[in-house]
Amino acid sequence: MCVAAQLPFVPTKMPEGPELHLASLYVNKMCAGVVFTGPVQKSEVSKSPDVPFTCESYRITATSRGKEVKLTLTPMKSDDSKQRVKTEQADHPMDVVFRFGMSGYFRFTTEHELPKHAHLRFYSKEMPRRVLSFVDARRFGSWQPNGTWQPDRGPCIMFEYESFRENVVSHLSDRAFDRPICEVLLNQKYFNGIGNYLRAEILFRLNIPPFVPARSVLEGLDSEDLCENKKPVKNGITDTKSSKGPKQKRAKGETGDLLRLCHTVPLEVVNLGGKGYDPQKKDYSDFEAWLQCYYVDGMKSIRDHNGRTMWFKGDAGPMVPKDSKSPKAKKRVKKEDDHDYTDKKKVARSRSASTSKKKVVKEETKTKTPKKEKNARSKETRSKREKAEKSRKENTPQLEEKRLTRRKSSSAEPTAVPQRRSSRGTRQSGK
Repeated sequence: MCVAAQLPFVPTKMPEGPELHLASLYVNKMCAGVVFTGPVQKSEVSKSPDVPFTCESYRITATSRGKEVKLTLTPMKSDDSKQRVKTEQADHPMDVVFRFGMSGYFRFTTEHELPKHAHLRFYSKEMPRRVLSFVDARRFGSWQPNGTWQPDRGPCIMFEYESFRENVVSHLSDRAFDRPICEVLLNQKYFNGIGNYLRAEILFRLNIPPFVPARSVLEGLDSEDLCENKKPVKNGITDTKSSKGPKQKRAKGETGDLLRLCHTVPLEVVNLGGKGYDPQKKDYSDFEAWLQCYYVDGMKSIRDHNGRTMWFKGDAGPMVPKDSKSPKAKKRVKKEDDHDYTDKKKVARSRSASTSKKKVVKEETKTKTPKKEKNARSKETRSKREKAEKSRKENTPQLEEKRLTRRKSSSAEPTAVPQRRSSRGTRQSGK
């Protein structure tokens, strides 16, 4: 589920908060007791920065926060301090912060089984060597050596719940909440960890139209969750394999606190355990059964103002994009959109979409005039030119005659004038 290419029916589903947390658990499990050595190696094609870390012996641990994972490289103490100084070995821990993009994940394999798109590699000290690698087929993921959690991201929806609620409720007057609720849920400044499939599942359970103003949905909520110490939202895994009726009844019976579901629904995915994140496992039937709305047969889908596909049921809401058309009920297909959460990349995506539309229009205009029509038109123009040339040549003798007659007439006129004057003079003399 963590990797787009590994999902059988949603091949481009991107890692969200639960997947990144499960990735950190995976690293801690696989690297427990493993000693790593040497430099951290980067692939030649990757544009992410080099990781300037070299150590004779070090260990790797991982933590997650929203849509980020931090690997901590901790050197092991060595008695030979002189050798460490000479070889420029690291003597302080280094944090490397990862963002998975559309298809990033970690994998721990032997050196001979290294994945094709392993762009950052940590080698073990044992023989034969094993490798912890960051795999990213699409290369939208990134890492930052000596990195920290991004300051413009809000608290984690899963593990910083109180701070997450406080951050949202205290900023409801911000302009960001003027937008539809489905778009605000992807704003990582307030909902760090929510992605496309989570927003669809959360809004579906609460029966909230995706394109209603976010502020109208959130303004009645308190900064403190009064139901936090009570029975949690029911985990719907037990009866998700039954018919659609039980799913709908369960969805209506859940609490109406959207912020609480932003916390509990991702935890349901985490509770799926290794079945939710295992790069070597191909069976994702449990996660597929858990989904109630996202890519589920019979649901509607509309592109939001940022070009992201929103899955929902029922009314879309008053703030639906003007140019969007609600397609018919879709089956699970092998196509999904790019996912991002920062404002800069949203602007870049809208620009790229407009340029791609222009290219399509140009191509359509080109294809409207096939080669046969072009050849026929060129033949017609040639024949018209030839006819015009013929008529010009045929009419040239007549034009020459007309010119000669005009010249003769013009030369004859001056001789007539003096004759008339002379006759007048003779008349006067006669008188």
